[in-house]
Amino acid sequence: MNPEQRINELAGQIDRYNFQYYQQSISEISDMEFDFLLKELDALEKKYPEFRRSDSPTARVGGTITKNFNAVYHQFPMLSLDNTYNEQDLRDFDARVQKGLAGKSYEYICELKFDGISLSIAYENGILVRGVTRGDGLRGDDITNNVKTIKSLPLHVKTENLPSAFEIRGEGLMPFGSFQKLNEEMESTGENPYANPRNAASGSFKLQDSAETAHRELDGYFYYFLSAENTFKSQEESLLVLQSLGFKTSPGWEKVTGIDAVIGYIHHWEAKRSTLPFATDGIVIKINSFAQQEELGMTAKSPRWAIAFKYKAENKSAVLRSVSFQVGRTGTVTPVANLSAESERTVPFGEAKGVHISGTYVKHATLHNANELLRLDVRLGDVVFLEKSGEIIPKITRVDVNKRSLFQTVPVVFPSYCPECGFPLVRNEGEVAFYCPNDSTCPPQLKGRIEHFVARKAMNIDSLGQEKIALLFDKKLIRNSADLYELRYDQLIGLQKDMSNEETGESRPIHFGVKTVDNILKGIEQSKNAGFRNVLFGLGIRFVGATVAAKLAGHFKNITSLRSAGYNELIAIPEIGERIARSILDYFTDTENLRTLERLQKAGLKMTTEEQPDPAESEVLEGKSFVVSGTFDEYQRGSLVHKIEMNGGHVQSGVSSKSDFLVIGENFGPSKLEKAKKLNVWILSENEFGGLFQRSGVGTQRYVNRPETGRNFMDTAI
Repeated sequence: MNPEQRINELAGQIDRYNFQYYQQSISEISDMEFDFLLKELDALEKKYPEFRRSDSPTARVGGTITKNFNAVYHQFPMLSLDNTYNEQDLRDFDARVQKGLAGKSYEYICELKFDGISLSIAYENGILVRGVTRGDGLRGDDITNNVKTIKSLPLHVKTENLPSAFEIRGEGLMPFGSFQKLNEEMESTGENPYANPRNAASGSFKLQDSAETAHRELDGYFYYFLSAENTFKSQEESLLVLQSLGFKTSPGWEKVTGIDAVIGYIHHWEAKRSTLPFATDGIVIKINSFAQQEELGMTAKSPRWAIAFKYKAENKSAVLRSVSFQVGRTGTVTPVANLSAESERTVPFGEAKGVHISGTYVKHATLHNANELLRLDVRLGDVVFLEKSGEIIPKITRVDVNKRSLFQTVPVVFPSYCPECGFPLVRNEGEVAFYCPNDSTCPPQLKGRIEHFVARKAMNIDSLGQEKIALLFDKKLIRNSADLYELRYDQLIGLQKDMSNEETGESRPIHFGVKTVDNILKGIEQSKNAGFRNVLFGLGIRFVGATVAAKLAGHFKNITSLRSAGYNELIAIPEIGERIARSILDYFTDTENLRTLERLQKAGLKMTTEEQPDPAESEVLEGKSFVVSGTFDEYQRGSLVHKIEMNGGHVQSGVSSKSDFLVIGENFGPSKLEKAKKLNVWILSENEFGGLFQRSGVGTQRYVNRPETGRNFMDTAI
């Protein structure tokens, strides 16, 4: 069999196995066998790129880097839906439908409303050719490479009885399992986790590296077929065809008659939706007949034949039984509320189930910091109200102070000493968190720094997880990251320990067999290939996240130059403020840190940058300082920062008198906005920020003077 034939054969086999697994829930072969087939196909495609198909299954693992996403106009505008939270609005909507259809009979299709981002997927001759975000409804960003990483999305479909070109509309989302995994990874590397799966999905679909998008395991559900021809007569018919083609559609979608049946469907799914593995926030109701949809028509912003009913966030009462104080890898002490249902007030906490909310039992919720404790005025024994943010993250919203007289309550006192090592806690001026400065012997800090060091964005030793690190730490084999590079086979083989689950009370054994030990030692050895920016991030210097580590590596080029840098040289670098500079200086004056660093150098880790900087796009933002706050539809936060830097601007972490612009998105920081107004800093929406580049190169750049600041706002004149 020649290479082209084998490539086609493998692609066909893998597509069939994918369809069986994701659409039929059937595993025809083992994961290992599937991986072998995929690796064989990938190897052949790299050797014979001329035979690689545009719909190759290897596109699902990503690897393509997209510096900028091209804007694409939608052939059919992507309008938004009117929405409501009450049943009377639904009845009013139904009355308008009756009037618009002049008394004709009609049916509704009810579907789950997914909490993700809207996508439009274009197919030509059955091949997926383009994936585009909703954008402003008229045009969106071309994110084809990232869309192809959705494993359940068909890369090609059978086109019998279908037009040669059509679009599929749907929702891209991040399942709960992927969301929890991603946030755990982000927390372990010192990054701020996403607030909810929707924000995580939005950011992930706009990543520049499609391999990173693939790693985040996104999914998609689809609900609309569009083409220049009238292919189907109804929404029901189109959904059945979408299912037959291999697209995921709304679980339990239903055709009903009458608004009472619609309301019954809404009530049915209000509780049942919590059993689903992804976030939903309501029900979409559509007229079934496409002819009747056309008859009802559109307003300027939304169709008259559809409406979305949105569920209110579930809110439950709970009893605050106790507060635990957890110590993180940087020493930050976080209060955690331990909760039970009111009916379990007298039950020992270890036996209490917790509070049932949005489909799960919740026993713990973060209280963030000492300031939040004061704001809530929460006390032990209080009845508090619990809500799940984004249907997944437990959050205490307020205290039921009216019930305090019924039960004995005790004020929560933030500890003065570390609950793990007994060292006095400190809080720096201007910071909200208390932390333990004993980073040399405090156990959670030592283990946390090693977990941070092996994380994917640092040294990427994925064969070492939290439990394995805990076992090695308990056996006194490791105390810092340098110890990893001195581990030997005979030290590891046969190690074992029972690890208990705090939530369930169950335990399971961790055992280091031959394969486990081989994988650990192999992963440690391979980590020596990581770049200098990864090593620098992995060191775990306080306040030095992945972005700051990249800036430092790019500026100083090697560890020797960074170690010898003074305070003034550090703060002269964009994004490196006083707090970060002092933390870097403190790190390199600590003898234990220097000893660890020397051992890492001796082990062969890269301490010199080998990466070439990206070429600049323009100097259109030269000398301008930006602060970015919130989440965005058209930009993933990292790509927005990259856009600023590639056009000559630099990004600050906070608003100051040196800031020129504050770019705000959804869920922006109100304190930053308030400070920007006080300092007369220009405030830009996402669209206004994008407008800075729309006519770049077409005309001449000019600056509009703002008298109250003496600064200039850049504009572009044709």
